[in-house]
Amino acid sequence: MSDEGPTHRKILGTRTAVLLATTAAVLSLATGIANIAVQQTTGPLAAYIPPAAQQAAGFTGTLTGFLLLTGAYELRQGYRLGWYATVALLPITAVQGLVQGSVFSLPLVVLSGLSLPVLLVNYRRFDRPASFSTAQLAATASLVGTLVYGTAGAFALREEFTGVETLTDALYYTIATASTVGYGDAAPQSAQARLFGISLIVLGTASFALALGSVLGPAIQARFSRALGTMTTTQYDLYEDHVVVLGYGDLTEPLVEELRDGDTEFVVITPDSERATTLRNHDIDVLVGDPSSEEPLEAAGVEHARAIIAATNDDAEDAFAILTARELNPDARIVAAATNRDNVKKLRRAGADTVVSPAVIGGRLLVRSAFGETNVEDVAEQMMEE
Repeated sequence: MSDEGPTHRKILGTRTAVLLATTAAVLSLATGIANIAVQQTTGPLAAYIPPAAQQAAGFTGTLTGFLLLTGAYELRQGYRLGWYATVALLPITAVQGLVQGSVFSLPLVVLSGLSLPVLLVNYRRFDRPASFSTAQLAATASLVGTLVYGTAGAFALREEFTGVETLTDALYYTIATASTVGYGDAAPQSAQARLFGISLIVLGTASFALALGSVLGPAIQARFSRALGTMTTTQYDLYEDHVVVLGYGDLTEPLVEELRDGDTEFVVITPDSERATTLRNHDIDVLVGDPSSEEPLEAAGVEHARAIIAATNDDAEDAFAILTARELNPDARIVAAATNRDNVKKLRRAGADTVVSPAVIGGRLLVRSAFGETNVEDVAEQMMEE
């Protein structure tokens, strides 16, 4: 099979889509901040852009950059919601780049235009439904509730505040107070207003702490999981054209070394947590789970794998693993190692494209060597050296 297909998929694959979206987000942030600081257009469209529009595009471009960065992170997790958000934001960043009209914003326009078709091509890869934990929902509700409470309260008590006259002023006061920044340009002037400010500080710090915990908690958990040899459900979501190794033991150890030396992306699935920890310590991607179950296979991205190797040292378990893998990925090439020569045909009937019996191969080499065939040892030594 030609490598043109896999190479083409890698160039226009999911990782490229995530990389382009992330770069566009960073460029949107950088150009927005640069235009705010310079406040002067110097590009070819400078004569046609009002200064107020250019300045507004700088501020909104910075905000869009933050939102796009969030969308790129969601893309990295494989969420469909992140795909929708990024596809919607990329045209906005391109328009903002044009309105900014500076030489710094032209790369943003070009990159946004390049990112959009790559994302559209990879639509099917970002298929994870958005799922929020109870803590995340509670954090979002507390933040929104605090903003609504603070804005409505400050606006209702605007006569008892200095610097609060409009809803925008009330929102500004709420964010400055809840985040404990407190610039002092909007301040309470009565006992009632001060009590309201105290309540807003308490609610604001609590809601921000809850939001921070809901964000950092999963990240810390994923870090511990990685250190202990396990994995998160999204760790290998963006793998494509990789190899999935089902099982790990004395039989699979040489092939894992071969894959690693060949700079091939691969994931090992093993139910043994101790072996998984050992593999992780050697920088080998590993998933703790039953190789014959759908859940770990799906988590390892078997649907997008180029090849699958079944070598659990148990032919019956290999057969179940092959059946599951073939159902999830009918196009992948599946190779199995049979510990018992009598099971070679059974493993082929289970769905393996190629079945190798190391015991049979080794036995035949030994027999030929015993009869003085000089090339047998050369072949064995060459295989060992390779």
